[in-house]
Amino acid sequence: MKTPDLEELRLLRRARDRMDREFSEPLDVPTLARTALMSTAHFSRRFREAYGETPYAHLMTRRIERAKALLRRGDVSVTEACFAVGCTSLGSFSSRFTEIVGETPSAYRARDHRAGQAVPSCTAMVMGRPVRSTVAEPSRIGEASAAGAS
Repeated sequence: MKTPDLEELRLLRRARDRMDREFSEPLDVPTLARTALMSTAHFSRRFREAYGETPYAHLMTRRIERAKALLRRGDVSVTEACFAVGCTSLGSFSSRFTEIVGETPSAYRARDHRAGQAVPSCTAMVMGRPVRSTVAEPSRIGEASAAGAS
């Protein structure tokens, strides 16, 4: 595995920043690869080596993170949250949300989130950020707050 040089990391960061900014847009790997000035296969491989997850996994994590914020507010439905964050399939969104968060979007929305309202938004964002677990099950994703508690 080749270590990315600084210029390649800069280009990968450019694509990752685009995902973070434009998460609700219809982004795909070929579009992101063009942003990084790389071929699709090279971009996917180098992104995974640099960030430990595929470009699609990173984009979906950002989308779920934003959906969680919408659902905590309680004034949007699961369907509205799904489409607001750029997902086009409610079934795929719900499956991915459940995999990442550990509960269905409906159950997450129905939960009482008032205790988190007193937490500054920057802290809530970090604590609520889904992170990939590398210890027990590499394919499962846990909450950053759970990782920080151990």
